[in-house]
Parts: sequence; C-alpha cells; structure tokens
Amino acid sequence: MGDIGYQNNQENEIGIKACYRNVDAYVQSLSFAIETPYKEYEKIGVKVNDLYQQLNANILQIENEYYSTVRPKQILQNNEKPTMALQQRGVKYVELRSLDVNAFDPLGINQTQLRFLEAFLVFCLIQDSQQICFSEREEIDLNELNVAHRGRDPSLKLQRDASACSLQEWALEVCDAMEGICELLDKSYEDKPYQKALQKQCDKIRDPDLTPSARMLDEMRSHGEGFYHFARRMSQQHNDYFKSIKLEPDKKAFFSEQAELSINKQRKIEQSDNLSFDDYLKEYFAQS
Repeated sequence: MGDIGYQNNQENEIGIKACYRNVDAYVQSLSFAIETPYKEYEKIGVKVNDLYQQLNANILQIENEYYSTVRPKQILQNNEKPTMALQQRGVKYVELRSLDVNAFDPLGINQTQLRFLEAFLVFCLIQDSQQICFSEREEIDLNELNVAHRGRDPSLKLQRDASACSLQEWALEVCDAMEGICELLDKSYEDKPYQKALQKQCDKIRDPDLTPSARMLDEMRSHGEGFYHFARRMSQQHNDYFKSIKLEPDKKAFFSEQAELSINKQRKIEQSDNLSFDDYLKEYFAQS
C-alpha cells in the first residue's frame, strides 16, 4: 500500500475519489471516472496501428483498476460490469486489498489471522461512524502511506482529527474496543480463538519485532540472503509441505472431476465465442 505499490497516480490531479457513502454513491463515482475522457490518456491513443494500447482513454479504464484498501464486490454474471452487478444485487462480499500474503504460512494466511479479520470487519460494521469529510480523507491517505513505510517505528505519529496520535496508542484503542465482539464470537468455542487472535495482534502492536515484515528481515539477516533468496527458500518449503500431503481417494476423484468439468466448460465458451475483441469491448462498455 506504499507509493511503490499499485496507485491511482492521477487521483489528486483529476479529483477522482471513490465515494463510500452508500452503494449508489460508490457506483456513480466509479462510473464517472470510467466514462470521463482524460487528455493525457487520449494522447496515447486506444488502438494504434491495429494494436490496443489501452482499453479506453478515460480517467479509469475499468472498475478493478481503482486501487483502494477495500472494495465492495458482487459476484459477476457472464461479462457483467462490476458496477452493474453492485447496483443490481448489492454487496456480496468485501475485498481487503491492504493485506499481503503471510510468507511463513503455506496457504499465505492462517486461521488465527482470519479470525481477527472476521472480528475486525464485524466491529467496523456495527461501530458508529460519521461521514468522512475532505480533511479526514486527506488524513487517512497520509496515515496509510506512513504506516506502509514506517509501521514498525514505535515513535510513528498519525493524524487524527488534525492532531498527532501514536500509532500504538490508536491501534491498541481499536483492539480494546474489539474485545466485546471477540467475546461474543467465542461463545461457541471453549478455547476462545477470537480473543486469542486479538491478543496476537495486540502483541505485535506492543512489539513490532513480532510483525511479519520484522520476522522476514530477521530471517534474511540470519541466513545472509536477499529477499529473492528468502522468497525462493520459503516457496520451496511450502512446495515440499503440499507435496507431502496425500489426498484421500475420494478427494482426489473430486478434484479430477472438477478439473475435467472446468476444461469442458472452457471449450464450450471458446467454441461459442464469435465476437471480435472490438465488438466485445463495445458491448462491454455499453452496459449502463
């Protein structure tokens, strides 16, 4: 989420920002960006010498090119535009884009992390929240950038209502407010997994050396390796882990059947495809 990651670099210059007030406002703000030409992109051209340089010359080419920390989503039907799906059937799930894979876990994430995220999203859902004004939006953007670059710095200060606030202090305040949610979610469990998941995050806030990025740096130093070699070593470990797992015959048969069904479905789609890419784009962007 830092400034070397995926960014909408023209956002400030053009003044386009997705509005999260409600579904309609979100759809309208993205639709405006997708349908409004931008002179710098027009200079590039769309189809030059019979080759596509871009899908269109608008501020935003498609919805999925709007990079934000979270995006509301609806499952698409056929070649449906994401904004159309949202407008017609509402929000099915939310996509959290500020998360990276856990390099130490074969699946890239573990159950403890997922429990914390579940509790956090429930907390966000029921917590009272005022409309975000322009100044708060600027604070959020600045905080996001500073945390991405200096999140493990215990002295890091964030902007909160035009005042400086310690990241540790603010994060622990949020975690403290989540305790009731975790207690409620733990009612069906004897070992209190949600409260344990919350405690693990509190430990990381108090001791930045426990964060994934700090652990990665420690591993790289102890092995005398760069990031590429660290990533390759962990990938090999995870590869070995999955290869060591033997699938039960019924599960193996299930996945084989699903693979065959998927391949057959692909063939049918390709055989029925009689549209040129030009016509496909025209039909796709004509949805409204």
